[in-house]
Amino acid sequence: MKDTDKPTASAKSYEGFDEEERAAMKERAQELKADSRRGSRSAKVDGESEVLAKIAEMPEPDRVMAEQIHAIVKASAPELTPKTWYGMPGYAKDGKVVCFFQSSHKFKTRYSTLGFNDVAGLDDGTMWPTAFALTELTAADETRIIQLVKKAVS
Repeated sequence: MKDTDKPTASAKSYEGFDEEERAAMKERAQELKADSRRGSRSAKVDGESEVLAKIAEMPEPDRVMAEQIHAIVKASAPELTPKTWYGMPGYAKDGKVVCFFQSSHKFKTRYSTLGFNDVAGLDDGTMWPTAFALTELTAADETRIIQLVKKAVS
């Protein structure tokens, strides 16, 4: 192989994490560090203010949806503790994130997402949804989210 046949740095393409994904991973590392520094007593208060701060940073209409979801989760499942998760509003039970809101702005997608992790009790047969695309929240959507959140923590 001649020197001219070798791939150059500019010819290589990296298909790993994009800038937004790397930023989310850095945020998660900071969250873990902060969690280890504070006690469980202050976690709920600190988590709440961190979630509200993340929501306040979101552009509309994501911010409005996140505020609505935050209110729904707090009212429907007060046993869940608000906390940031990869820089997103999340809601945890026994330290494990049950559900989260992902702003469309965070990863530059065309819709926001309400997601549920494996600790959520949404099991329904052999297949069930764990993430829901959101472009806006109607009254019917809010009712469905209340049902999902209640089922997730049951």
